[in-house]
Amino acid sequence: MIERRLRETGVRLRRLRAELAIVDEQLSHLVDEAEDKALRSLVSETSGAGMEYREARLHADAMRQHRVHVQSSITELETKQDELLDKLSRS
Repeated sequence: MIERRLRETGVRLRRLRAELAIVDEQLSHLVDEAEDKALRSLVSETSGAGMEYREARLHADAMRQHRVHVQSSITELETKQDELLDKLSRS
């Protein structure tokens, strides 16, 4: 029973770590894009450029929040995995 839960937890951890790598890559791109649009909005001084910047910043912020969620899930699963390993070593 414990071994099965450990395997399942390991699979979920691998998936979440892979997702985190993708999220990090996307976040980097979105932050770069938001910074580029911020500069453009300062240079062009048009409301359209300002709106594009706000939209890009919101996308980057949403990805940051998603990253926090994924990282939190990983931390929880690592704790669960440690607990399962402790139970396994005691039995």
